[in-house]
Amino acid sequence: MLDKKFLGQEIKKQRRSLGYTQSEVSVATKLSRNYISDIENGRYSPSVDSLSKIAIFF
Repeated sequence: MLDKKFLGQEIKKQRRSLGYTQSEVSVATKLSRNYISDIENGRYSPSVDSLSKIAIFF
């Protein structure tokens, strides 16, 4: 099982390295900005569908 805090940190690191805001990821993936923030801060573990949307965007 992948640690949700680690996963969130990696998503945030990737987003920042590509120069995207949480809002841009939100619009492109059709996931709420609050949900993106919660994932990045380790409060939620994303579903496979959500993680897939984020990965495809990146």
